[in-house]
Amino acid sequence: MNRGILTNPYKIAGLFILVGLVAVAMICSVLFGVTQISLHTVIESYTAFDGSNEHLIIQNTRVPRALIAASVGAALAVAGAYMQGLTRNPLASPSILGVNSGAAFFIIATYAIFSDISLNVLTWVAFLGAAVAVVIVYILGSLGRDGMTPIKITLAGSAMTAFFASLTQGIQLTSGKAFEQTLFWLVGSVADRELNMLTTVFPYMAIGLILALFMAGQMNVLSMGEDVAIGLGQRTAVIKVMAVIIILLLAGGSVAVAGPIAFVGIIIPHISRYFVGTDYKWVIPYSILLGALLLLVADIGSRFIVMPKEVPVGVMTAIVGVPFFVYIARRGVDAK
Repeated sequence: MNRGILTNPYKIAGLFILVGLVAVAMICSVLFGVTQISLHTVIESYTAFDGSNEHLIIQNTRVPRALIAASVGAALAVAGAYMQGLTRNPLASPSILGVNSGAAFFIIATYAIFSDISLNVLTWVAFLGAAVAVVIVYILGSLGRDGMTPIKITLAGSAMTAFFASLTQGIQLTSGKAFEQTLFWLVGSVADRELNMLTTVFPYMAIGLILALFMAGQMNVLSMGEDVAIGLGQRTAVIKVMAVIIILLLAGGSVAVAGPIAFVGIIIPHISRYFVGTDYKWVIPYSILLGALLLLVADIGSRFIVMPKEVPVGVMTAIVGVPFFVYIARRGVDAK
């Protein structure tokens, strides 16, 4: 088993360093943007709130945005790690199980029927769409006497992704209603998101992260191959079901809040394995922190590309992710 470039003492130190970097990135996320805000003003907004424009920006925009970026980044990274472990595909991401496309279809269909709908309701609609897509893919990938296999679930996910994407495009072309809100959501963004959108799904994301940490040992065994796992007495069917549930909770919750932000789930697991090896007991906590850090930094960068306007964070992750995707595909990295 690949042990990564860090030994155990350095792995522990690395976690503390990452915690510090994430904290710094969250502070920078609150301070920097079109409106520059001082740290003193941030503290003052919670100790002596006066209703000023800066205080309102901090409490209603910047702080929720930083919390959402950190939460979504962590969840997408761990979901990607589990997808790559479950399918044994180094390029696996939330889209491989149709999570993004299922959520997008439900959002567009709902908006086509009910144009006057709140973002909070759209959050639940997206979560439902992601859940339906994952359930369908899991059922299709489990058909046959040999049950769910990596190749079958990958093919099922690809088929459902194409199916939902076609339906989404069809509705967009035939409906005459405005889709500005949903089109912005489809790109992937943490801007203009209210904190209650995160609090709605955060309990599910938190459960997913806890389960991911708890199931890390079983994923280590499963990553050795199903025959080896069965030989060691593991109930592989149960492990696979739990992995799918974890992916649904994390990726579904993330897509519901921020839309289909791509490449975080591909990039971060590989970086984590580079540092700590293939042991999921280390990969998962590193993915949590690296995922949060990546999306926070990408979101900060998105504010300065075309100031005073902003680029959706999904575009920023794509700028970084596409070259990385090509590199992984060419190298044929063996993800476990």
